[in-house]
Amino acid sequence: MATYETELHTGGGGWQPDEPLSISITNRESVVPENGAPSTGTTVTWSGDQGNGSVTFFDEGTRFEGTAQFPGEGPVGYRGQLTE
Repeated sequence: MATYETELHTGGGGWQPDEPLSISITNRESVVPENGAPSTGTTVTWSGDQGNGSVTFFDEGTRFEGTAQFPGEGPVGYRGQLTE
């Protein structure tokens, strides 16, 4: 599992801290190396009751950037940095 400190970008509001995001992809060692971070270029998309999003990983999986949308809100920029 990899945990990322995240930020949201709301247009005029700039980047603001958000809740940490933990990602766990199992049984796919070619996608997720030992450190638990997806490989550069990997895109992860999710959708559920808590919202939806799509992010792409870079810098050896230590960072991601994409978009997210949470219930009752419009789409926002979404980025994260792997925690140590």
